Amino acid sequence: MKAATLTVFCFTALASLAQASSPDAWAAFDKAVLASCTQASQLSHPKPVGNPAQFDDRVGYTALLLQGQYPQKHMKGQQGTELCLYNKKSRTAVVTEWDSIRSSDQPR
Repeated sequence: MKAATLTVFCFTALASLAQASSPDAWAAFDKAVLASCTQASQLSHPKPVGNPAQFDDRVGYTALLLQGQYPQKHMKGQQGTELCLYNKKSRTAVVTEWDSIRSSDQPR
């Protein structure tokens, strides 16, 4: 009887650990991703395009598109797009230019 009670207790404890994160936890995570990505951005006034893309934990990254203006004088305030990859483990972001994501009907 003691073994059965212990087994039930263990499964209950493990089940509580397996619950999904709360909406508040996801909101805080999204806020951290946005802050890290905008800080890493080379664009002026970068803004997110849509919501972050959550990859499987095996990948370890979250992706976010940013749009803003190129700060270089010769770019004359032209709009640019960057892809940000946020590393969940190290909590750091890297960006790369991704202007090719624009469809052909969008002005450059």
